[in-house]
Amino acid sequence: MKESKTLELKENITNTFLKTVSAFANFGDGTILFGVNDEGNVVGIEHAEESCLDIEHKINDSIKPKPDFILSITNENAIELKVFEGKYKPYVYKGKAYRRSGTSSVEVDMIELRRLALEGSNLFYDQLACAESNLSFSYLEKKLHHVLDISTLDTDILRSLGFYTKDMKYNNAAALFADRNTFSGVDIVRFGETINVILERETIGNTSLLKQYDTALDRYRRNYQYEVIEGSLRQKRELVPEDAFREALANALVHRDYDVHAHIRIAMFKHKIEISSPGGLPFGVKKEEYLHGTLSVLKNPIIGNLFFRLGLIETLGTGIRRINEAYREHDIKPTYTILDQSITVELPSTTAEYEVTGDESEIIEALQGGAILSSSEIADRTGFSKSKVVRLMKHLEEKRYVSVSGGGRSTKYSLR
Repeated sequence: MKESKTLELKENITNTFLKTVSAFANFGDGTILFGVNDEGNVVGIEHAEESCLDIEHKINDSIKPKPDFILSITNENAIELKVFEGKYKPYVYKGKAYRRSGTSSVEVDMIELRRLALEGSNLFYDQLACAESNLSFSYLEKKLHHVLDISTLDTDILRSLGFYTKDMKYNNAAALFADRNTFSGVDIVRFGETINVILERETIGNTSLLKQYDTALDRYRRNYQYEVIEGSLRQKRELVPEDAFREALANALVHRDYDVHAHIRIAMFKHKIEISSPGGLPFGVKKEEYLHGTLSVLKNPIIGNLFFRLGLIETLGTGIRRINEAYREHDIKPTYTILDQSITVELPSTTAEYEVTGDESEIIEALQGGAILSSSEIADRTGFSKSKVVRLMKHLEEKRYVSVSGGGRSTKYSLR
């Protein structure tokens, strides 16, 4: 038994556990075990029933608003405290809100605190009033005319797009679709053979999200699409699938954190494109749910709905599946790096090849066809020893060619 982001071990009952209660109530369910030392050994709690009452009183007196939790006593006389993520955020202890950072509970910064307050009020950042009162929407108007046959943007149309607050002030979504605004945008960099060689750089900021989208798509087409003549036909070729790039770009624009003053970064290389957006996953969405497209939670619902109405994204929540589908016939697949403050999608070139040794290529061959195998099964297919397979798999994982799931004897390997 080891501490983790969702499990804290406490040998004794001290007030420090209240920070962790705040963290779990704000950012996701978790468990605190009292009477368990740092090594994971159960030492128990004397007078466990009285101690449960003490813990309950500490939570009720110190955490505001009161979080949802369950207390129970284990067979070994330890106390299990389960804390559930709440709806009325932020949950504060001594006036401060906390989150988990690895196995520690740390105070949130002002940006995170504002987000918690918005979530607790059932509001989103793009719904908040902006400081601007004189906005123009000529770029958006052209798009709406072309796609939805809307000729003129009047107050009623803007209201239907969700661009006003209840007291008829422009909100942040309106500013983000306006011709000019103060928000960060998209930084596009095209590299040569190494990151030390910059061939081209362009930053599209302080302008409509739709202009950012169109400009980035134009730069993609200029560098990753070409035509060949086969017989009497002119055929278009894509070094990176356009469907995948469109989805990754739209996802970055729709789901990024706009209260972070940083650009979306599009890094273009010879054999791949990396798209990094500021901000992690929406509250309540786990990495597995994001990667499998099983749950759709919009950080910016007004922006997302307008992108959907303009046909720039398909059914909400299907972006990752559509990216993966674009690579169904290719060996090297997209990869996703999900951190607390950023999400990066890496789109490999369709001409990219595995850079592997002879032994590693045999491992790759064993995993072809969607196989998900243990080290023993790979050893049987390749004739390598199990220790050699484990060593080779470590190298392939570092190269990001394989994925690892499970742990211990249940560890399985598959191609990314």
